[in-house]
Amino acid sequence: MASVLEDPCVERTFKGHKDAVTCVHFSPNTKQIASGSADKSLMIWNLSPKGRSLRFVNHQDVVTSVQFCPVGSLVATSSKDRMVRLWKPTMKGESTVFKAHTATVRSVAFSHDGQRLVTASDDKTLKVWSVGRRCFMYSLTQHTNWVRCARFSHDGRLIVSCGDDGTVRLWDTYSKNCINCFSDYCGSATFVDFNSRGTCIASSGADSTLKIWDIRTNKLIQHYQVHSAGINSFSFHPSDNYMISGSSDGTIKILDLLEGRPIYTLHGHKAAVLTVSFSGAGDHFASGGVDSKVILWKTNFDTKSYREVLQQHSRRSTPIPSPHLTDIHPRAPYPHLAQPPDIQVSPAVADTQTPDPHVTEIRDSGQDNIPCPDPSSSGPQHHSPVHASDAPSHHPATLTDDDDSTEEDTTEEESSSEEVEVQTRAAYKGGRQKPQEDVTRRDTRVDRESTRGEDKARKDTHVDKEVHRQKHREGKTRRDTQVSREGSRRKRREDEPRKQHPDGHQATQPPLNSILEHIVQQLDVLTQTISLLEDRLTMTEDKLQECLPLAQQTQGAGSSKTDKPP
Repeated sequence: MASVLEDPCVERTFKGHKDAVTCVHFSPNTKQIASGSADKSLMIWNLSPKGRSLRFVNHQDVVTSVQFCPVGSLVATSSKDRMVRLWKPTMKGESTVFKAHTATVRSVAFSHDGQRLVTASDDKTLKVWSVGRRCFMYSLTQHTNWVRCARFSHDGRLIVSCGDDGTVRLWDTYSKNCINCFSDYCGSATFVDFNSRGTCIASSGADSTLKIWDIRTNKLIQHYQVHSAGINSFSFHPSDNYMISGSSDGTIKILDLLEGRPIYTLHGHKAAVLTVSFSGAGDHFASGGVDSKVILWKTNFDTKSYREVLQQHSRRSTPIPSPHLTDIHPRAPYPHLAQPPDIQVSPAVADTQTPDPHVTEIRDSGQDNIPCPDPSSSGPQHHSPVHASDAPSHHPATLTDDDDSTEEDTTEEESSSEEVEVQTRAAYKGGRQKPQEDVTRRDTRVDRESTRGEDKARKDTHVDKEVHRQKHREGKTRRDTQVSREGSRRKRREDEPRKQHPDGHQATQPPLNSILEHIVQQLDVLTQTISLLEDRLTMTEDKLQECLPLAQQTQGAGSSKTDKPP
């Protein structure tokens, strides 16, 4: 029975993400862990007990992949927002943006010298970028469905990729050709990677299988089906003797590659495990899952030599020798014998060291460098600043003048109507105060009063018309004044750019960045066109090779008929 010190155990649990943790990776010095999440953030966790953790929140969608640069201090992330970002993990939060693909970017990985970057996307392509120059280099386009993962070999000579077309492809970075294709998967191939020696590649699938291939013989040397659901991620131990895998069944499996069997099953997460990764020294590994937690594990099982482990765990040994990854395995499949069940490890304490670390949220306030634009997007739009003279043609002063004139006109109209009404009442009262001597005088006076009333009504109507005409003339005068003011303001706005530019013309030439982005976009289109032409030429050559034997047979039959005597 194994001692407690030999079994893997939980060292720390990090809680800070608000959604599923999709990817984790150790820094080269093993002092930090980077994690990406469906909450659109990148977290840099400091492994020291009192260290400060940083959250970067510039992505607009789920962060799908993260990796530290092996050389330097950069961190690369990919996202469903079609962007790839190169971060400097400091308080400034500076990042460089690659508008890399036309669809979700599933994977990002550095070469081991830190000079190149490979990305894989749902647009069915892989793209290689120069890290130092921050520019696009070339595309690899033979996958027929979404590309899930891509990784460099240790010497940078090869790239391995896998995707939803069920294939694992091996690419030569010099010739940029696919030199081998493994197509044993019935469904999607989810993850792929090289071992540290570069002699083997491993791939996992949604069908819960994990396969290891020897690329020197192009043969499948090990095949595992130890999970009950799809495998989302795996990681080689630096010694190449062990491998960890995370699955949607909520468990982590530790595989002994020398024996060819699982030796531990870890139950640290409460839901699907989406990502696992060994540290550079192999003494720790990290995992993340749908439960939004990042768990740091102590390896322990690699502290003793393999022979000592076999002596203490005799039930794990096999009666016949198993192949080592550095050996060329024979062509016949290896007869793996039935093995006893692996050891189940369930952590009793999630975190025994420190409480949740203090998290500082950082947003990138600077301008992003965009080396390669998205071919489907239009050029950048340049917006000039809005000055006070460029405001719309509705001026507050003009509106105030119009309001004042309206109020004055209304007051004049009310006062004139009151004066007419007062005069009419006064005339009527004056007519009533005179004594009535007799009926005849009264009738005559009534007739005169009625005549005066008619004359007064005519005068009132004339006064109203004059008032209306006066208002019309005043309104016309104000409108003319407003038009003249608008003309003078418009003329001043037109003269201001001419003062800034002595030649009297606006500078309309596009900036150099727009021209360079357009050139890069055209080069990308040419690259894709050349790839299509190469594919068509290959198809034509294949058809010609099929037709040549038929033509030769037909020619031979015709010559034999000609040689016969009459």
